[in-house]
Parts: sequence; C-alpha cells; structure tokens
Amino acid sequence: MNEQQRKEQSQIVNQADAADRKSGLEKPLHEKTSADFAKYFETTYEPPNLNKARKRGRDKVNVHYDFAIPEDMERIGEGKKFLIRTYGCQMNEHDTEVMAGILTEMGYESTSDTNEADIILLNTCAIRENAENKVFGEIGHLKPLKLEKPDLILGVCGCMSQEESVVNRILKKHQHVDLIFGTHNIHRLPHLVKEAMFGKEKIVEVWSKEGDVIENLPKARKGKIKAWVNIMYGCDKFCTYCIVPMTRGKERSRRPEDIIQEVRHLAAQGYQEVTLLGQNVNAYGKDFEDLTYGLGDLMDDMHKINIPRVRFTTSHPRDFDDRLIEVLAKGGNLLDHIHLPVQSGSSEILKKMNRKYTREEYLELVRKIREAMPNATLTTDIIVGFPNETDEQFEETMTLVEEVGFEAAYTFIYSPREGTPAARKKDDVPEEVKKQRLYRLNDLVNKQSAESMKTYTNNKVKVLVEGESKKDPDVLAGYTEKNKLVNFKGPKSAIGSIVEVEITEAKTWSLNGVMVENTVEVN
Repeated sequence: MNEQQRKEQSQIVNQADAADRKSGLEKPLHEKTSADFAKYFETTYEPPNLNKARKRGRDKVNVHYDFAIPEDMERIGEGKKFLIRTYGCQMNEHDTEVMAGILTEMGYESTSDTNEADIILLNTCAIRENAENKVFGEIGHLKPLKLEKPDLILGVCGCMSQEESVVNRILKKHQHVDLIFGTHNIHRLPHLVKEAMFGKEKIVEVWSKEGDVIENLPKARKGKIKAWVNIMYGCDKFCTYCIVPMTRGKERSRRPEDIIQEVRHLAAQGYQEVTLLGQNVNAYGKDFEDLTYGLGDLMDDMHKINIPRVRFTTSHPRDFDDRLIEVLAKGGNLLDHIHLPVQSGSSEILKKMNRKYTREEYLELVRKIREAMPNATLTTDIIVGFPNETDEQFEETMTLVEEVGFEAAYTFIYSPREGTPAARKKDDVPEEVKKQRLYRLNDLVNKQSAESMKTYTNNKVKVLVEGESKKDPDVLAGYTEKNKLVNFKGPKSAIGSIVEVEITEAKTWSLNGVMVENTVEVN
C-alpha cells in the first residue's frame, strides 16, 4: 500500500468511525475483537489464525532487497528514545536487533529507562505460559506510565502477537496498548509507528501468511564481539507441543550469497564469533528449488571465512545429516559444541511428540557425531511430564542422558500451549510427580556437568573475552570453544579478544582461571 492509498484508507476509517458514533452502534473498545478491526485494515490486517497457520502452502517465497525507511519517517525520532524488552529465544534477540536498527535509522536513540522512552516495544515469546504471564504483567506495570505520558507509543510484537486469543485479550483488557504486530511484520515498523503517531485507532497488523524473506534490514547489534546471523525462518516439523510453526510460518531460507556477504562484513568489522540462527537451523536450504545447498555446504563456506568462531542453533535431530557431520569434522573455526534437543528418551513419547525419530535413531546420530568428532560436546533440551508419560518412559530419558553424557541441558516441565495438539490431550501425571522427575533429571545433569568441568582443571583453554563478570567488575568473563563460562583476572584490554587461560578451579557450571601472559589473539 502506498502513502496515497493509506491517506484514502485513513479517511475511510475516520468516516466509518464518525458514522458508527453517530448511529450509536460502535462497540466500546473493551468489547471489540480482532474481527472488528479487520474492516479497517482490509489490505494489511488479517486476524491471527492458528488453524490457517498450520496449513503449509506451496506459494513461492520471494526475496526482497528494497527495504528503506520512508523519507517522511527518516528523522521522525530525533530527540526521542526507544526501549525494547525481549523475551524468549535467540531468534527474538535477533528480531530485537533488527527493530532497534530500524528505529535508530529513524533517528531514535536507545534507552534502558522506561521513563525516558517515547516508544516501548515488548518482543514476546509464546513457547511457555510463564513467558506469556511475564508479558501481561509488564503490560499492566506500564499502564500508569502510559496514563502519565499519553504520547508514549506502547507496542506488543513477536510470537504472542500471532495468537488470536492474545490479541483479543489485549484489545479487551489493555486499551493502553497502541500497537500490535507479528513476526512477519517487522519490516513494516516505520509505517506502523507512523500510524500509531498520527492515527486515532489502535494499530493491529498481524499476518498469518507465511511471509517472504526481507534483506537489507538494518541491525543494531550489542557490542562488536559476537553476532547472531539469521539464515532461515520458520519451522515445518509440527511437534505436538510446539506453537512455533504457527507463529513463525513455514521454513524459508535466505540465499547463501546474502548470508556469506553478511558474515564477511562482520569479519571485516572485527567480530570474533557468529552464531547462525534458525528455528530448525539444519533444515536450511531444503526449500530451495533452484539449487542443492544445505547447512553442511553453508558451514563449509563459513570455514573459508576469516572469522575465529562459527556456531549454529537450534538443531533438529531429524535434519542432522552426514554432510553436516563431515564438514564440522574439519574443525578450524567450526566449533564442536553441538546443541541437539532430544526432548525425551522414550520412543513412545517421541512419537506422541511427533519428533519423527526414535531413541535408537537419536543414539545412532550421536554415535556418528562422536566417531567424526571424538571430543565433541553435546547439550540438549528435555521435557518431562508430557501428557501420560509413565515412570518407565521417564526412566528411559534418564538412561539416555547418562548414555550420551550431556554436559548441559535445558530442562522443562511440560507446559500446554493453546492451539497445539498436545494441549487437547488428557494428562494424568500429577504435578508433584512432574516436579520430582524434573528434580531427579536436573540432579543427574548437574552431576554430569560437574564431572565434565573437572577435566579442565590445570589445563589451558582459549577464551573469547566478552567483558566484566556480572558479579565482580575486577574479574573478566568469557566462553571457551565448547561454550564453557570462564571467570579470570586480566587486563581490560583483553575484552573482545581470544586469550589463553589456565583453569585453576572447576564449578558445576563455570570455570575459574588465570590468564596466560602474551596470549591475546587478534583476528
């Protein structure tokens, strides 16, 4: 929609508002649902629809290189500030970097003080109920500030915005929220801000369509040491407990030349590490119709770029192929820390989760990885208390954790998400049993982590120094190639460099050490 069309649409909206008010038929705002707003945004707004989002169309994914800030919005933020609060995964962190980049190009400055902000965006996560509760709690806390500063633009974006129930709840109970937009609409932020600034209605723009790939989006990255690089969007796996395929759309990969150019640019700027991101990162390239090129091929090209460290996350075991293992075994800047979510050690539970691999197939993949990379470090994600999980099935998870020897794990009690198949299952596992299972699992993971950490004592490791320790400004902190946190004393000049540290003490989740003199590496 061009600006002239927007002006015409705005006139129509105002006329409709006036007519409704005159006739007395307009609903109070707290009674409106997303369907009521659809008539005002017929060309841009479609109510979020999880049922429609489950359907995977075969529409061609287009790549756009023409992103630009509209001329009339280029300096609209001069003298103003923005704040973005981020919840959830690395993908959300990366989306925040993009939104911050867009707002910066519009003249806004970043702030961490809500009282200074002229725009506050809550970039939300829909994975777990706890994350959703935090967001609604924050929306409530911000209401007094909005009443005090009526011109403040308060927006909710990200995965929660793709859920119709969430949009309706905001429209009904949180009238002080000005702007709601989804994961496919980030590139539209300048237009949405303009409508929020000059329009009279609440702005709701959430697309359930699958989305294209938008290149040339500005990014405001934190620091100059580590960078996220998105290589694909969406997920087609439809695990029964997961809402991501509905909130993020179908799998669509960026062109390899665009990714390679971005990483080369980061290397030239002095970045020491990049992490390639995707909801299902090792499905990269499987949607290409004009070339055969997967994550293994991309990592092979990363191997040729002069940047010290390259990681990727998050993997799905089903798509972790032999080509990727072969390339990772080359080592160099390709690190052998692999995060490989298993979710359960029971083939029966894995089937109910729609993971499409068995316990035996997962263990065979681990065997292949260790055969090619004997020193590889494996970490994982595990859910306990999936609907109707038996004691025997949980014990299978425990024995798998021991057999693989995971050095860390993100562990969770199953949390039903509205709109997912698992949420419709009757669950007969008592909450106290779930908590006890989580306790036992965490105890085992902690034990394995502590044992792995002990092997580093009196050994030297290479540490990418990220800054001061959160607990002690006189201590530096950074991560090894295997993603182990190391705290040590050293000169502030080491920040941003890779240094050698001799480990003097091992803890469950971190290492303490002493920097070896004259070991600073520069890229």
